Amino acid sequence: MQPVQAIRRQRILCVVAASIGIGALGMGALVAAPQPDALGEKTGGDTTVYATGRNAFSFPAANLPDDERTRFVIGNSFFKRNWVEAPASTKARDGLGPHFIARSCGGCHVQDGRGEPPAIFNRLGDTQDPTVALLIRLSIPGKDAHGGPKPDPVYGDQFNNAAIQGVKPEGRVTLRYETIKGKFADGTPYALQKPVYGFADLGYGPMHPDVMVSPRIAPQIIGVGLLEAIAEADILANAADQAASSGPIKGVPNKVWDAPSGRMMTGRFGWKANVATIAHQTGGAFQGDMGITSRHFPNEVCTPAQKDCLTAPSGKSGADGVEIDDKTLADVVFYQATLAPPARRNANDAQVLRGQALFAQAQCATCHRPSYVTQSGPFPELTSKALNGQRIWPYTDLLLHDMGERLADGRPDFGANGRQWKTPPLWGTGLIKDVNGHTRLLHDGRARGVLEAILWHGGEAEAAKDQVLKMKKADRDALVKFVESL
Repeated sequence: MQPVQAIRRQRILCVVAASIGIGALGMGALVAAPQPDALGEKTGGDTTVYATGRNAFSFPAANLPDDERTRFVIGNSFFKRNWVEAPASTKARDGLGPHFIARSCGGCHVQDGRGEPPAIFNRLGDTQDPTVALLIRLSIPGKDAHGGPKPDPVYGDQFNNAAIQGVKPEGRVTLRYETIKGKFADGTPYALQKPVYGFADLGYGPMHPDVMVSPRIAPQIIGVGLLEAIAEADILANAADQAASSGPIKGVPNKVWDAPSGRMMTGRFGWKANVATIAHQTGGAFQGDMGITSRHFPNEVCTPAQKDCLTAPSGKSGADGVEIDDKTLADVVFYQATLAPPARRNANDAQVLRGQALFAQAQCATCHRPSYVTQSGPFPELTSKALNGQRIWPYTDLLLHDMGERLADGRPDFGANGRQWKTPPLWGTGLIKDVNGHTRLLHDGRARGVLEAILWHGGEAEAAKDQVLKMKKADRDALVKFVESL
């Protein structure tokens, strides 16, 4: 059986299971336990690790050969250690800035996990905590040379709140929350936190009057190599299936520019599927988040208005005149690509199984497609054959969806409009608290847990959210427990 046919058969089985659950839910019964293969306990196939606790997201793929484990360790060292200002005696790690938001990849992806919004507030309710794991994308109307967002002429495409000596920071992000109250059908109240962003202490004058702002939290990076190894045909089949259905869910792929390959590709990373490959994501993050240049991202991000940035010292060296060489960057890419997703927990638990039926009943599995069989990524030299041919369970369709006005950022990103977001994978959701000490979800961390994340859904997901609003507490708890088992 071909992978796409197998997956379509699996979807039919999910619908059948959901229909069985619908009839029984009112009587307090549970759907029958699926066969072991259908539980998806081995989230990443043979790459899966059985791990919980603080280090759950930091293990290499379980089937990685010994020589590649050595490369994993080397990549890990450059991912987690701080870069320093140039000139420095530490030539392999200098070149930080001039502007930056973090000194290392691990500064945003702590323990390879998920960031959270700043949490220290002044008497006015504005945050005074530097935004590290929360970055702010900027653009103005129009497109760049590759069809992507057009940067703000003064502050570029990303707001950086830190700088090296002798260079002004771009400013400070302010953040406060407004409360949105509501009730479930059974009368249980809930309250959501709506973030309101602003800027203070701008270092180079005002932003463009038409600037568009989009906050983005750093997600956990487990299994990204497996996501890159999903066949493009499977992603396009997701869109075709949804387009042909009668329901409101109509996901679309994003076509984006990939610098390492020099061509347009289907996006699968970033909150708006605005990045196609781990190689581009990594090179772009080194440049944008830390000011570290590389072969495909060779220029410091300094605008003409930022004179001190333009004249700052650089750590560029070697024949390519960049701050991180190809081999080191490739090792960092390899490290991320081979981070293993942890196995599911409590997959046979009765409450979890009930939640799984409810998940399918509410049509959550349409966007959060459970399973794929991987093929290979676009850059075999940057990943491992150990990732190929694996049955994985990420729970995403990798498509853009209109999520409604309440989640809209109003900022286009290649083919994504201001109301669209990519379906994030759900694997590892229940371990974020173990790894990072919080449960903040969605693109800017506004949701304080799974249930709040669901309540923020709108647009194409409005009907699914409405089903959850009508659930009794026991069913809501079961749904959350299922998601947290992934």
